[in-house]
Amino acid sequence: MTPESAKISKIFGDHNDSKADEEKSDWLSSEYEGQLALDAYQTQDAVIIKAPVAGVKPEDIEVSIVDDTVTIKGERKMEEEVSSENYFAQECYWGAFSRQIALPPGVDTEKANASLKNGILTIKIPKEPKSKAKILKISTEI
Repeated sequence: MTPESAKISKIFGDHNDSKADEEKSDWLSSEYEGQLALDAYQTQDAVIIKAPVAGVKPEDIEVSIVDDTVTIKGERKMEEEVSSENYFAQECYWGAFSRQIALPPGVDTEKANASLKNGILTIKIPKEPKSKAKILKISTEI
C-alpha cells in the first residue's frame, strides 16, 4: 500500500472491509427494494402525489389504493449490463422500488387517476364534497 493510499484509507476507511462488501452486496442484490421519493400535498379539491420515475416505463409501475393507503411499486431496469469494476461513480438506483403513503380523510379513492409525464408520476385523488351541517328545528310535543 502506498503512503497516499494508506492516508486515504485512514481518512475514509478500508474499502476492502468484508462487512462493507457484504452490505454493498445486499444493496445490489435483487431482494433489496429501494424506497421511492415523493411529494404529497393537497389543493382545495384534491390530494396530489408526485414521484420522479425517470427511465421507468408505465407498464413497469403499479399504483394501488387500499383503504387510506396509496402504494406505488415499480422497477427501473438497466438497459445494459456493466461490470461493477468498470464504474467510477454509481449513484443511480436500478431495480425494484416501492413506497406507501397514508391519505388524509375525506378523499374519494374511486375517482383517483394516475399519469406519467416527463418522468414524473402524478396521482390525483379528488376530495369528497364537504357535507354541510343541517340544523334541525326542535318541535315540542304536547
